[in-house]
Amino acid sequence: MPSKHSLLVALTLLLAASTATFGQSPERGPQPLSGASIQSSIDALGNLDFPVRMNAARALRRAPADAVAPALVQAVESHKDQFVRFRALVLLTAFNDSRTAELVRQMATNANDRLRTVAYMYYEHHPAAGMILPLLQALEREESEFVRPALIRALVAQGNDPRVRETLLMEVGRGQDFFRSGVIEALGDYRATYAIEPLIGIAQLTGPLQVDAVIALGKLKDSRAMDTLASLQRSAPRESQPTIAAAICLLGINCDTHVSYLIETLRFAEKNIGFQELLRNTVTALVALANSGNQQALGALFEVGIPSADPPRAPMALGIGTIAIRNTPLMLSFLETSANPAGAIELIAEGFDMLEEDYEEESFFAAVRRLYWAAAEGSATRRVGQALIEKLEF
Repeated sequence: MPSKHSLLVALTLLLAASTATFGQSPERGPQPLSGASIQSSIDALGNLDFPVRMNAARALRRAPADAVAPALVQAVESHKDQFVRFRALVLLTAFNDSRTAELVRQMATNANDRLRTVAYMYYEHHPAAGMILPLLQALEREESEFVRPALIRALVAQGNDPRVRETLLMEVGRGQDFFRSGVIEALGDYRATYAIEPLIGIAQLTGPLQVDAVIALGKLKDSRAMDTLASLQRSAPRESQPTIAAAICLLGINCDTHVSYLIETLRFAEKNIGFQELLRNTVTALVALANSGNQQALGALFEVGIPSADPPRAPMALGIGTIAIRNTPLMLSFLETSANPAGAIELIAEGFDMLEEDYEEESFFAAVRRLYWAAAEGSATRRVGQALIEKLEF
């Protein structure tokens, strides 16, 4: 009987061979995978060797849903390796299996931080009225700095509920800055105009949360913020001006002028060492505009980012990765007409490495694959999809 070590080596070689197949030939759709191979691939999701983990996930994504989903459910429920449970749940969320919702409800109270995070991210994108009270109760006891932001976003997505609004209005003004920053960002992303007064108050105070509040005010698209933004435009330091310009643009005022200023500032800060704060805030500003649908802002990040090197390259790559998961249709549309798709995808890959947002990245992968299969053979969508699949190794 072969030893566990020899079985592991065989699995590694098999998965490595499958990688070569994926990288050298176009996507072929679901591939048959035996029950034993599905189980061994699930077990390999916790392997310390990244290529083994990566190839195991690729094999499972390509297995027929009716065969792999039940095995993933079982793994989430009872696998002895906690990391495998986490990765199995992430993969399961992309299969649209009818058992996922109930499983996620159970995982929302699990002691495993990673499982709770995935559950809360799921509820952000699949709001369930019946989960509002459990999520509010969870907020009272959730202290993990890695989990709490996902829980906040799940609640902000249910902002029509008065209980949620009351809670968030308290959260935006209390606690550590790290937690408050996540609340502010989420309120902006979900256009929580009910929070405009506290956000204006935060924007008027110098400190680490001012930039977050300014960008959030722009995302609200509420003209009541304009007086505050105009005052800041006259008085705030140079490093803060890019985010103020973006916020005013998001309100629909002098957008062409503000975008041109942001692009020139990005070029300047990338070329001149010593302006990292200005660079970071400019990237933040352009990311906010790109996520709102501004292709010129997205194009500028790629134009300056592709030929750049660290340290300025890192914040641009991170910003581009954020756009990819927050506005996937815009990103894919841009890549289809890009003059340098390989360079652009390289930046996305670097951004994903820094983000480590497993659930969001899995959703991106699922979207790419859906669009890939819906597109005509030889189309730009097919070409971009195949390049993303190969580079991002999904």
